[in-house]
Amino acid sequence: MWFKNLAVYRFTEPFTLDASALEQKLQQQPFRSCGSHDEFSFGWTAPLGRASDALVHANNGFLMLCGKKEEKVVPASVINEMLQERINEIEEREARKLPAKERSRIKDELIFELLPRAFSFSRKTYAYIDSQGGWLVVDAASAKKAEDMLSQLRKCLGSLPIVPLTATAKPASVMTQWLIDNTSPKDILIEDECELRSPEEEGSIIRCKRHDLALPEIKNHLDSGKQVIKLAMSWAERISFVLDESLAVKRLKFLDLIQEQAADIEAFDEVEQFDADFSIMTAELAQFLPRLLELFTAEGNA
Repeated sequence: MWFKNLAVYRFTEPFTLDASALEQKLQQQPFRSCGSHDEFSFGWTAPLGRASDALVHANNGFLMLCGKKEEKVVPASVINEMLQERINEIEEREARKLPAKERSRIKDELIFELLPRAFSFSRKTYAYIDSQGGWLVVDAASAKKAEDMLSQLRKCLGSLPIVPLTATAKPASVMTQWLIDNTSPKDILIEDECELRSPEEEGSIIRCKRHDLALPEIKNHLDSGKQVIKLAMSWAERISFVLDESLAVKRLKFLDLIQEQAADIEAFDEVEQFDADFSIMTAELAQFLPRLLELFTAEGNA
């Protein structure tokens, strides 16, 4: 289980639940498929899938959990077409123009009728808790997806004292300075992708891929006031990623050193393989996350 994105949160109070206690909390909301008239459903499912029915997978003090959301899909084009037909029929029959409130009511009724016949799709979101380091990490490409899961976790736990990862230095300013100076901390290698944005409201955006970021044309954009809001980089030859201005990590990849370490472990079944990968991944991120935070402090970005 290798995460591809990191939405990182810090606990503001110690997380004291062990795997057994957390399991009991999550059992309050196990995943169940949508009912005939439900637009969506959310619940907790086993991180190991069919290999284990445990809702919490524990390893070396790290706790993995998995939320599953199922949604019904009623195409907007279908709704709009059927809605217009019904509105036309009523207006012709009653010789009057339907007000917006009545149109809205008819639309709601139509959706209710269509839901039992709607297609559904589901997706899983994984997260883990590092109670010793004080981290909660969600494999989510957007803040909204992460917050959707965390709001459900908060309901099960009663409270969830966490805050999004923030730093004392502005990440966009720090990354911009790295490109201006054509330098970066010793353990950070700037790669060939970035996104630049003008400071004014709704300012222009420049996206560069497979591009030498040390070229003069990039510096010209920076000299004109644009700032780096996304930057591809690698850390200590161990992981590569794209970092944005909110310190969200996207397109995370564990590099050869880590993959070779994982390949050297002989796993006899799916559970052992999952456990080995989870152990290696969390051990790496336990080293990386403090360094990520340090990079964006006044003292640590050198």
